[in-house]
Amino acid sequence: MSNAAAIATSPEPVFRARGLTRVYRMGDVEVHALRGVDLDLFEGELVVLLGPSGSGKSTLLNILGGLDAPTAGNVRFRDHDLVAAGERELTRFRREHVGFVFQFYNLIPSLTALENVEIVTEIAENPMRAGDALALVGLQERADHFPAQLSGGEQQRVAIARAVAKRPDVLLCDEPTGALDYETGKLVLKVLQDVNRELGTTTAVITHNAAIAGMADRVIRMGSGAIVDIRMNARKVSPEELAW
Repeated sequence: MSNAAAIATSPEPVFRARGLTRVYRMGDVEVHALRGVDLDLFEGELVVLLGPSGSGKSTLLNILGGLDAPTAGNVRFRDHDLVAAGERELTRFRREHVGFVFQFYNLIPSLTALENVEIVTEIAENPMRAGDALALVGLQERADHFPAQLSGGEQQRVAIARAVAKRPDVLLCDEPTGALDYETGKLVLKVLQDVNRELGTTTAVITHNAAIAGMADRVIRMGSGAIVDIRMNARKVSPEELAW
């Protein structure tokens, strides 16, 4: 069954968000980062959240990942109420269910690629072997190299290996190609697509790059803190075919 068919027949979303509002106060100024967002994410799909800086993409991703709390509204991950959860529950939720990939790699410079991945496998309940995670992103030959010995794209692939090594249900990626050149960016997107296909990991990729939308099952376009459009891709494009 294709991802699109699986989404269409999925009885319950992995995430169900309703009325999400997030207001930040900066002195006397209120910044409305989210304005009543409703969103479902389904098991096994690859979603691209598209929009310019300030559209609310990162705020939404941080709330879904339990890194931030909404000012109003509710969000559930399966049977977990993330708004009602305390900090200890949210820490456990992040550790057991969510993998994060950010624009900057956040690798520990004094550890090898393998050791950077092993940090996660040591605290996960059912991790894959760190070496297998590196093999998944094509870096098994670089396991003993330190971050300074790796290119930017290789460091990002180590960060992806670290995120998926604990076998998360959801992979949340915030501008994962933002610091990379064109060819390296496409390689990293191919790795994310492979993880989505091979592990069935629900994957959400935030980007301002409209060209990346072609690789998604669904494209969610945001603007001024709201979802302005959601569409299914009739044909998914492989990352190798993307151009920008």
